[in-house]
Amino acid sequence: MGVLNHLSTLLLLSLLPPALSHVVEIFSVVEQCQNFFLDGTTPNLPGILVGGTVQNHYKLICQLFSNIYRFATLYDTTNRIPVFSAYTFTGNVVGSKRPKNQTWMIEPQLEDIDIKEMKTQDDDEVKELNNNNVLRVNHQAADTDYKNNRLDLDRGHLFPCSYAPDDDAKRSTFTLTNAVPQERSFNGGSWRRMECKVRDALELNCKKNNKIEAYVVTGAVPSFNNTLKERVNIPDLMWTAYCCYNNNLKQWVAQAHWGENQKEDKGKKLPSNTLVDLYNILNQLYPGGDVQVFPDQCPTADIPRALPLRDGDVYDHCVYDDDCVCSSVGVKGYYLPVVLVSVLVMMM
Repeated sequence: MGVLNHLSTLLLLSLLPPALSHVVEIFSVVEQCQNFFLDGTTPNLPGILVGGTVQNHYKLICQLFSNIYRFATLYDTTNRIPVFSAYTFTGNVVGSKRPKNQTWMIEPQLEDIDIKEMKTQDDDEVKELNNNNVLRVNHQAADTDYKNNRLDLDRGHLFPCSYAPDDDAKRSTFTLTNAVPQERSFNGGSWRRMECKVRDALELNCKKNNKIEAYVVTGAVPSFNNTLKERVNIPDLMWTAYCCYNNNLKQWVAQAHWGENQKEDKGKKLPSNTLVDLYNILNQLYPGGDVQVFPDQCPTADIPRALPLRDGDVYDHCVYDDDCVCSSVGVKGYYLPVVLVSVLVMMM
């Protein structure tokens, strides 16, 4: 009887969904992870992720931090960079700032360490399972890859810290499975400006039943053989796209941006594009074509350009900080407080 009870317990446990699965075979096995994708539909990338099934040397990570799933990542263990991170944007908690002195983390399961949550390499729990040694990573980037790299390369977030709604969520973005080597002037220039302007647009336009809700996927396309310290691929291109329901227009809206990961002059802007424009670019870079980031209800063609923006052209000249706060604007080479320039614009 005791043996039967034991077998019954094992059978019941085998039927339960994995409560703390982290590196998974398919995103849908973790409901909270699947919810980062519109209608639970994952992107289609030929040769990488097709029909929700991952190919070859790629890994699916349900990013877990403080026992909460924060976002989802498709990771390339050969190039040691993410292919994309998928996340939902729900607006920001007032006063939530970028964490200071946050240590970058890694994914232990990629190194066969059975810990289902992102950790630092020198975490005590990680060391205990690694013969009391600091974990040496082979299938992902390490913080030492980025330190003193002399190439002006940042750890470039895919899921931006500035999009996360609270302190723990912001800290969760500091995993190297969510980062790529990004040229510093690009990261702090046109890419940051685009991230912040898109964040403003999401807050204003992506409201469903008076709640902010948008689905965002941000990715990187690896270079052929350009690497950081002969280990981590330096991507050629970075891209991002969002889709959300717009209450005012009573329809789904979508938009895409991309930029080359290279040095750039100050003031450069990334133009807004349609999903079909993005798909055309990615189809050239991923052999086999048929790239699709969002399900069919997201319009691939142009959307109405009358989407409201915050304070109009004033914000075209913002100098954004890490929290997407517009601190000053450039006017013919000079910097003036935003409030003052807003007044000047109103007087014109």
